[in-house]
Amino acid sequence: MTVHSLSIRALAPVLAIALMGLFGVQAPALAQSGPLRIEITEGVIEPLPFAVPDFVDEGGAGEYARNIARVIASDLSGTGLFREIPREAHISRVSSFDSSIAYEDWKAINAQAVITGAVTVSGGRIVVKFRLFDVFSGQQLGEGLQFAGTPQSWRRMAHKVADAAYSRITGEGGYFDTRVVYVSESGPKNQRLKRLAVMDYDGANVQYLTDSSSIVLAPRFSPTGDRILYTSYATGFPRITLMDVGSLRTQTLAEQQGTMTFAPRFSPDGGRIVFSLERGGNSDLYMLTVGSGNLSQLTNAPSIETAPSFSPDGSQITFESDRSGTQQLYIMSATGGEARRISGGQGRYSTPVWSPRGDMIAFTKQHQGRFHIGVMRTDGSEERLLTASFLDEGPTWAPNGRVIMFTRETSGAGGSAALYSVDISGRNLRQIPTEGAASDPAWSPLLP
Repeated sequence: MTVHSLSIRALAPVLAIALMGLFGVQAPALAQSGPLRIEITEGVIEPLPFAVPDFVDEGGAGEYARNIARVIASDLSGTGLFREIPREAHISRVSSFDSSIAYEDWKAINAQAVITGAVTVSGGRIVVKFRLFDVFSGQQLGEGLQFAGTPQSWRRMAHKVADAAYSRITGEGGYFDTRVVYVSESGPKNQRLKRLAVMDYDGANVQYLTDSSSIVLAPRFSPTGDRILYTSYATGFPRITLMDVGSLRTQTLAEQQGTMTFAPRFSPDGGRIVFSLERGGNSDLYMLTVGSGNLSQLTNAPSIETAPSFSPDGSQITFESDRSGTQQLYIMSATGGEARRISGGQGRYSTPVWSPRGDMIAFTKQHQGRFHIGVMRTDGSEERLLTASFLDEGPTWAPNGRVIMFTRETSGAGGSAALYSVDISGRNLRQIPTEGAASDPAWSPLLP
């Protein structure tokens, strides 16, 4: 897939959104232009009204023109920051990509942003181009862009358009052109069959990576998205396994007789893997250098250390340990050494994951019979619980650090697991559609 700017005059961004929600953080603001402003204050916002007319068919596009516009609209609406004005309310009709925008018609229906585009399909190639307009300033927002690829990649191109629009309006990176690897589950609750699956972030384009002949747990993408680490029970004991996503070839890592290995995660540069190794009933953290296979022990304590996660710069690791008597969260150098506890509230803390932004850690918390997904500062301050249910666990961050996906399981013999996402302000809790039960999600980086 190729991306390039169209020969369209470049205008400075004029649409502003102040994202002032959780912890008083403000996103990079674009130049203000009148009323175009979304404020998130303690989880309450007024979504920005936008419109996406069907893209223009410039030759052979057929249903692609409409379907691409619908995916873009769904991506933006799904964030909770935007509200689509339905096509039936549109006064203007866009019949040519090069036609001028009737700003007064869009103002009349209170659209504050408009995305127009065109699609061409010819010779096994699809080309998608788009423009974004700020209605109240009467200007185009940034340059138009063009994406090209095979017709099978039309959804990716729609996600890329949505990412570009989201980025220009909010000042934050997008997260729509991504994949999520997870554990697909089937069968009764006491005899679950599990296999690895990967899908688009919104549940489309599901592919199964393993069969259900053995239990698989905790898949994790590499920083480049071309490899997956997970825990496999194919030998009868948990073993770290590395899979090449393209070929589906696998290899077992860090094999040592008499041990079990689990909870692996890549370093930000992809050159190291941190994981738990159990020997004689005791679990410690170890580091494996991918190229050489060198193994080093990071912790040595009579307690259970597991669920490690690197900081974005690779210099530190957060993990869970019961060294204080209950499961709590700790941070230490990526080379090992003394760890400091960061969790301080009541209850048990587990599965910490460092935000891609580096400023927060997401976690699972169990307290008074309820499970929560929460976030805190890396020093343990400003803890905030985002969800509560019978069983919420295993957070994973979108690559822009704005959204968290996790597993929610319902109670009872017929209970099953599903994937949910929530904004870091605690807003916009929504279920991700999957083919059957699903657990253990892990978000990929943005696709190239």
